[in-house]
Amino acid sequence: MLKAGLVDAVIVGGADSLCRLTLNGFNGLEAVSHRLCNPFSANRDGINIGEAAAFMLLSLDASDSEKHGTMPAIALLGAGDSSDAHHISAPHPEGNGAEAAMRKALEDAGLTAQDIGYINAHGTATPLNDEMEAKAIHRVFGSDTPVSSTKPLTGHTLGAASAVEAAICWHVLRHRLPLPMQVNDGQISDSLAPIALVKADTVLVKPALLSNSFAFGGNNISLIFGYAHD
Repeated sequence: MLKAGLVDAVIVGGADSLCRLTLNGFNGLEAVSHRLCNPFSANRDGINIGEAAAFMLLSLDASDSEKHGTMPAIALLGAGDSSDAHHISAPHPEGNGAEAAMRKALEDAGLTAQDIGYINAHGTATPLNDEMEAKAIHRVFGSDTPVSSTKPLTGHTLGAASAVEAAICWHVLRHRLPLPMQVNDGQISDSLAPIALVKADTVLVKPALLSNSFAFGGNNISLIFGYAHD
């Protein structure tokens, strides 16, 4: 709508709250961990369900969203989506859809993999998701780009997850925060494709970061954020 000139600004985001249906559904799938979720660990055994809301104002005019301070506005530089059409709930085991979404986001942003300084992984701490996402990230970015999942900090907030993690990326850029460290038990799975999990204080040294959200049925979205340029 913004690119088409139909509107000057939009509010985007998501919200989700806990309910018995959600808890019982994920329990029925045996997808819920009974301890702190453990993304990319050899001992990962499921998600922690959270609840949250996050919203952002998107505008073609940076002055509408950043009226204070001297820092440049934060921009949504690119987006890529895909659909696995592989299984009603499980992702494609090789991460084909996840890879396609990330490559489309890079193309949309006019960037290369070398321009991305951090990846906020979907990282649910389920055996299938983390394995396929690591494969996809490794194929696109290799093993040097810093990666972490922030779901141990927020839980998997389901319908709000993409917006919450986009907001985390905004704060990293806006306030020059250290990259979120990967919270897990330190027992990284040897079966995962090699990726550079953030294990210590690390700053963003490249101009953009990417956030992944991969939903049931292989519905995938990758967003790239960076600093706006005139």
